[in-house]
Amino acid sequence: MKIAMLSPLSWRTPPRHYGPWENIVSLLTEQLVSMGIEVSLFASGDSITAGRLVSVCERPYSEDPAIDPKVWECLHIAALFERADEFDLIHNHYDFLPLSYSGFTQTPVVTTIHGFSSPTILPVYKKYNDSTHYVAISEADKSAKLDYIATVHHGIDLEQFPFQEESGGYLLFFGRIHPDKGVHDAIEVAGKTGKRLVIAGIIQDEAYFREQLEPCIDGSKVEYIGPVGPDQRQEIMAGALALLHLIHFDEPFGLSV
Repeated sequence: MKIAMLSPLSWRTPPRHYGPWENIVSLLTEQLVSMGIEVSLFASGDSITAGRLVSVCERPYSEDPAIDPKVWECLHIAALFERADEFDLIHNHYDFLPLSYSGFTQTPVVTTIHGFSSPTILPVYKKYNDSTHYVAISEADKSAKLDYIATVHHGIDLEQFPFQEESGGYLLFFGRIHPDKGVHDAIEVAGKTGKRLVIAGIIQDEAYFREQLEPCIDGSKVEYIGPVGPDQRQEIMAGALALLHLIHFDEPFGLSV
């Protein structure tokens, strides 16, 4: 069986630090390859896989401001669909845009919907609802306006998260730096409990970080260490006394939780 796996171009597959969709694509791709399935991974040129890597964009656009996302997204998606008939299945992890190419091939297209950035993107999903196949990441993340063939919750590689019996005595926030994620609440909890707080993740809302979080970060009681890769993630999670996720939205079973 030949499967084409379409990964986003925002980050490397697997990601160096942040990149939840790319992380899921990598885990799935490597497991399929280990099962003897022929997988072509369409991803950035610096991606790492035991399958066959196909790339038109050498670096992720979130890591190189010189790369125009719209230009390379179009070329990236077209590179797959121009060869669609070579595959038995196309697994799309790149949101709604690839759906607009799906009518030009007889190869089945499965789309894992990793989340809805806005209700305004629903018209595309609705248009291709009867001709492609949708997979939800949780029951909470489903749209009542779409049909789904399955719900598949995110998995993790347990070998990447070894148990450590003794903690470092600190609290940990791990995720996007955004008001929805409740980083300010984590700081408040740390203050009330008298525990040190370590914050790790990409800054998605600069104003929120600058105005509400940065004044509290002293490098001692509250420390921000930025985005972390797998090795550092393993270290800080294993040493944490507790992981704080005081979210302000209905978390649809994302990776951080």
